[in-house]
Amino acid sequence: MPYITIDNADKRFRAGDGSYCEVLNGVNLDIGEGEFVSIIGHSGCGKSTLLNMVGGFLGCDGGSIEVGGKPVTGPGPDRMFVFQNHSLLPWLTVRENVRLSVDAVHKKLGKAERAALVEEHLKMVSLLPAAGKLPGEISGGMKQRVGIARALVVKPKVLMLDEPFGALDALTRGRLQEQLLAIWEAHRITVMMVTHDVEEALLLSDRIVMMNNGPRARVGEIMKVDLPRPRTRSEAIKHPNYYRQRNDLLYFLNKHKTTKATPKTESAEDGTLSIGFIPLSDCAPLVIAQEKGFFTRHGLRVKLCREPSWKAIQDGIVEDRLHLAHMVAGMPLGKTLGFNATEPVPLVASMIMARNGNAITLARRYHDEGVATAADLKARFEASPSARKPVFGMVYATSMHNLILRDWLAAGGIDPEHDVEIVAVPPAQMVASLGSGALDGYCVGEPWNARAVHEGLGYVVATDLDIFPGHQEKVLGTSLAWARTYPEIHQKVVQAVIEAGAWCDEPRHRAEVIELISRREYVNADPIYSSLGLSGSYDYGFGRTGDVPGFNIFSQNASQPGEARWILDQMIRWKLVEPPADPDKLLAEVYPASPCREASRALATSAAA
Repeated sequence: MPYITIDNADKRFRAGDGSYCEVLNGVNLDIGEGEFVSIIGHSGCGKSTLLNMVGGFLGCDGGSIEVGGKPVTGPGPDRMFVFQNHSLLPWLTVRENVRLSVDAVHKKLGKAERAALVEEHLKMVSLLPAAGKLPGEISGGMKQRVGIARALVVKPKVLMLDEPFGALDALTRGRLQEQLLAIWEAHRITVMMVTHDVEEALLLSDRIVMMNNGPRARVGEIMKVDLPRPRTRSEAIKHPNYYRQRNDLLYFLNKHKTTKATPKTESAEDGTLSIGFIPLSDCAPLVIAQEKGFFTRHGLRVKLCREPSWKAIQDGIVEDRLHLAHMVAGMPLGKTLGFNATEPVPLVASMIMARNGNAITLARRYHDEGVATAADLKARFEASPSARKPVFGMVYATSMHNLILRDWLAAGGIDPEHDVEIVAVPPAQMVASLGSGALDGYCVGEPWNARAVHEGLGYVVATDLDIFPGHQEKVLGTSLAWARTYPEIHQKVVQAVIEAGAWCDEPRHRAEVIELISRREYVNADPIYSSLGLSGSYDYGFGRTGDVPGFNIFSQNASQPGEARWILDQMIRWKLVEPPADPDKLLAEVYPASPCREASRALATSAAA
């Protein structure tokens, strides 16, 4: 049972002209006993208002709030605040400021017991040497520690923090964050904290509540922090989940920062099409369609939108910010089935945009130990078990990277569910995570395997030509609703991308493909990295090279029988989705053959004319 329950809570304030502004509308949130929850969002989204409602300083204008099973009707000593402004009485010493809380709440205790309680909490926040000083004689960080001691000394059930470290310098803030973390680890009281600092939220929290913009703000998303406890800053930033989750938080904030300036795309008929992509080598057909005029030839005005993550791609399609996008092959299926307990939204894969293109890279220490196969890796794990599970990165749970990595591990006798930990890491963070030791290996597209090889951090143990040659890797995806609303425009986009893919696969064009995708606005990489695979040759690392003429294929755009079913079967195998009632019908809807078939027919007719 939740310790704090916020049920459909509303809050409005009267403006100067007598009208009402609804700050919060229908906020729902449950917080468990002993949980540390942070609330982030832009100014005006009602973060502090919500905190004050839980604290009892503001009432609900709709809905209800309960703490410990009892309705909140006003403030109480079970809920204590620490404000950004420390609010100390300047004529009282540090000890006397803390003693105020003890005298107000613990009236039944004797004088000696009260004094001992004060000293205990001053020691907890390392303030005994400053106990006799006035607030004007201590630093800002010390004042905040007095505020924390004053709140904790009454033994509250809930500690409420409203940007407690926001006014402090970075060094002091960091020290206080770790001190607060140590106090919470020792006492495990329930904490609600408002902050603008995403790194602070990641370091301290069990979950992070992201508020939509106000007015009428409500909970937008809730992120479970996937970092082990006990937690320190130095260990947290080394964990492969840290930068992925940090990027997701920053993406959410940036998206909502630009919401008013960038409204939803309501029509595509007269405006510019927005097509999203991730900076990987296999975005090449979109880049070539733009740079070589294939979009323009079909009467399309296209804006290519570089996105920070696959989650951003999916959100952009669902929220109508993007019309179409470069997608991992399993994304349309995963979102249609409501993967990861999200609301299902029907998406379609318009065509296969790229085949192959991935590799599995291992840290260089495995090369030094003679690991050349998954079976070798299993023997290495068994011969030298480590204190932690080996950690492998992939880009997105419904990607072929995840499915291929799991299949490769399982084929070598390594159980992906129990023998290793598999985490989602943004492609651009893979190399740094491998170099720091946070990852033991990863499966990703180029140029991120090439970077590890060229920097001597790792080596390629297998490409998907070794594991599953010719598989569909990236698709051109959109929402089913958009595809049905704009069938003619949809077909023109597919035609342009088919033509661009064929152009990419001409050997005489590959040098120009490498040059174009490497530009700053696209992959933003040195061509030496982008050329791996696209040039037809491959550097596996440490002197091993080979010819890989089919490493990237952009012109085999029609889905083949059984391809989509393999993706569904693997997603069910690894418990990513529940089995659908009618798999064949579902796959026909998510991976329809008609867009590619009709576009190819139209291109053939045009060529014949």
